[in-house]
Amino acid sequence: MNMHKIIKKAIITGMAATIGFGTFALEGTNTAQAATATSAGQKVINYGEKYLGTPYKFGASTSTTRNFDCSSFMKHIFQKYGVDLPRTSVAQSNVGHAVSKSNLKKGDLVFFSSGSRATGRNITHVAVYVGGGKILHTYGRPGVTFSDLNSSNWKRTYIKARRVL
Repeated sequence: MNMHKIIKKAIITGMAATIGFGTFALEGTNTAQAATATSAGQKVINYGEKYLGTPYKFGASTSTTRNFDCSSFMKHIFQKYGVDLPRTSVAQSNVGHAVSKSNLKKGDLVFFSSGSRATGRNITHVAVYVGGGKILHTYGRPGVTFSDLNSSNWKRTYIKARRVL
């Protein structure tokens, strides 16, 4: 009789483990799919972070990583992950599909009318949204840097966003 109880417990434990692992495997699949959907934007951001501090140069060549302007930086970091962006921020602002500021996701391009060339609603700057109200971009003295999307300058000059991933 004692052997019968041991076998019964082993069967019950085995079934519970199978059900538990089966549920975990199914949930793991969903989690993996969700992670894959968001990982493209995070990969672009992680790659872009490698260039923090790289100097800004207006009109920088797309064939160098010694310096960038805003659109050559976006072109470079997105190209590594299969997104071939046009050269200028104006042209980049027409790629992908529109997304509202309240629905920004990691990897979305955000566009501004800023700096000495800004005239109203003209696109003059591009950055990538990194989450948490932050953007990764390059401009002026700091070169490649993070900025607060909701700081006075970037909030005031924000125009639109596009999702390209």
